[in-house]
Amino acid sequence: MSRVALKVGYIGTHYHGFQIQPDVPTIEGELFRALKLLELLEDEKDAKYARASRTDAGVHAISQVIAFNTSTPELALPRIINTKLPPDIWVWARADVQSDFHPRHHAISREYKYYLYNEGYDVSRMEDCCRIITGTHDFSNFSEGWGNVRTLDRVDMWVEGEFVCFRFVARSFLKGMVRKLVGALKLVGLGIRDEEWLCKMLKPDVFREGVEPAPAYGLVLKDILYNGVEWSLDEYAIKRIRKFIRREHQYYATMTNISKYFM
Repeated sequence: MSRVALKVGYIGTHYHGFQIQPDVPTIEGELFRALKLLELLEDEKDAKYARASRTDAGVHAISQVIAFNTSTPELALPRIINTKLPPDIWVWARADVQSDFHPRHHAISREYKYYLYNEGYDVSRMEDCCRIITGTHDFSNFSEGWGNVRTLDRVDMWVEGEFVCFRFVARSFLKGMVRKLVGALKLVGLGIRDEEWLCKMLKPDVFREGVEPAPAYGLVLKDILYNGVEWSLDEYAIKRIRKFIRREHQYYATMTNISKYFM
């Protein structure tokens, strides 16, 4: 048996998140179906299948990572696997990894990006808040449960056309953490909350308050980094993916223009 890792991208709009669930479409469900059709994956437990992250319903990814053991690694090629996947899910790189490789436990860094439509935010105040949340904090007010300490290595923000864009880099994130942080930054940008409130939110032992998460459709899992993993890119698969993305872009750009007549 050989252990194979794959980089997976997807547009999450029509899926109920990454993790497989009964009776609803998920990214992982489609991946399992494709891998089993190709006889690359017979049983998830026997194959020691593992994922790097569990994205929520509607969230997208460029570089999700999965790994599994297979007796036919020569068939674990992106261009072959993609023939069994819907067009909004694709595999674009693979790596032969050590038998103990785990895509979640062995990740050294994760990067998320969030694209927030600019409703006239106070960008300067939001930038100040990005500096406040950078570093090691208890993010329990931005997640579920208590004692959720994480370190945000980097939080960047910039304006790009009609959008305020964010980059979050950390070794690990809590469930819903990025979307709730963006939700908090949005409140400050609109003047509903201030920097003092955000500082209090980082001290959940003395101040407890929930925050509405920003919409899922603006969030992208951009990259996951590992030490010692050498990825082989499938140029044919990447070419097909770019063709699909161009068609999607043309459609949504056209619909954006048409929507102006209804505003």
